Amino acid sequence: MSTPAAVVVVTGANGLVGAAVCRALADRGAQVRAVVRRPGTAPELDGVAEHVGDVSDVLAGADALVTTVHPMGSSREVQHEVGVEGTAAQARAARDAGVPRLVHVSTAGVHDRSAGLGDLAEDAALLPQGSGDYPDTKNAADEALAQVEGLTTVLVRPPAIAGAGPTSVWNTLRPQAFVDGDRGVNPAKSWPWVHVSDLAALIADVAVGAVATSDDPEQGPVPGGTTPVLVAGEPATWGDYLGAVGEAVGAEPEWTDEPAWTGQLRTDRARRWGWAPRVGLEQALAELRGGLADR
Repeated sequence: MSTPAAVVVVTGANGLVGAAVCRALADRGAQVRAVVRRPGTAPELDGVAEHVGDVSDVLAGADALVTTVHPMGSSREVQHEVGVEGTAAQARAARDAGVPRLVHVSTAGVHDRSAGLGDLAEDAALLPQGSGDYPDTKNAADEALAQVEGLTTVLVRPPAIAGAGPTSVWNTLRPQAFVDGDRGVNPAKSWPWVHVSDLAALIADVAVGAVATSDDPEQGPVPGGTTPVLVAGEPATWGDYLGAVGEAVGAEPEWTDEPAWTGQLRTDRARRWGWAPRVGLEQALAELRGGLADR
């Protein structure tokens, strides 16, 4: 007897991460309700149906909600309204509609990565309030979601997300800042990263229930609880990243010797859940260089 396809609602389905999640879910045979603000912007894939408007209209009968929206770069007020209040409201709507699982795209940037600290796992210290609009509001969103009872919630925490796309911070926007003159960094500073396709794979596996729940968060999401999970590719430095950017655009980085974090993000939990990255650093940087050369 065949198992019914999982039904998954994805917000921000036209974004870099949201679109990748839709593709990963479609590859797993899921039925995807892709929520976007503008018609014609969701991925055109078998099993993916575009929905324009309020996520609460498409939650009935869903097995999971994946939230990817955070207006990074907007004012603090907008980030709080959309990223914190809006995401928490979506979580409550999902719970009230009987959706059992919520997968939220958080960020490893909520953790303190000061110079001198070592490797970090999910129990590492969070940045204090006042660390900046983005980490403050992402931390607030995670906290707000933890207050929504009746869901099995997973906070997926990626670092820099590599991958091609016009809105990609690390393949498009940060390289443009480099071209504009922002080139100074300690080359030994850690540059934790993950490719968007590998990030999407973990999110999709959790959303469709391929990762079994467990009372031990090291083995799986805690049922009815909130479980953070770090996800990252192989070790890399800013020397690797900005070196590739500089090579592609024909400009030299401005290396400094300022104190820097040189630890790594530990991904033991994600790997125990059955995840492993497939895109290596060489491939990710080659994609980066190729995209910049084309532009």
